[in-house]
Amino acid sequence: MKIAVPITADNQIDSHFGHCESYRIFTVNEKNEITDTKNVASPEGCGCKSDIAGILANDGVRIMLAGGIGAGAINVLNHHGIEVIRGCSGDALEVAKLYLDGSVKDGGSTCNHDHHQHQHQHQHGHGCNHN
Repeated sequence: MKIAVPITADNQIDSHFGHCESYRIFTVNEKNEITDTKNVASPEGCGCKSDIAGILANDGVRIMLAGGIGAGAINVLNHHGIEVIRGCSGDALEVAKLYLDGSVKDGGSTCNHDHHQHQHQHQHGHGCNHN
C-alpha cells in the first residue's frame, strides 16, 4: 500500500491540497511499516484540474492524508481509487505513522473555493483526529 501526503517545504501537511509544494509518498508493507519514502513534484494548476490523481494512482497510492481539500479534488482522487482522509495537519511522517496505528480519522473538513474573490473558507471539523 502507498500513502500520499501533500507537503510544504518543511515537511508539514499543506493546509491547501491544490497548492502544495510536492507530495510525499510512503510505501507500507504488510506489517504496516513504512519501508520507502519519495517525493513527487506537484504539477501546475489546481489539484482537481491537474493530473496528480492519475500520477499518484499509477504509482500505487490508495490513501491521501490531506489538510484542506475541495470536493472536486476529492471526487477526482476517489475516481482514481484513492481514499481521502481530510483535516490532517502536522509533520507528514508522524501523521502517516498515526494513520497506520489506526489513530487517524477523517475530519470531514472540505475547503470551499470562491474563485471570484480568491478566498478560501474551511468548514472546521475535527479532522485527522487522534484517538
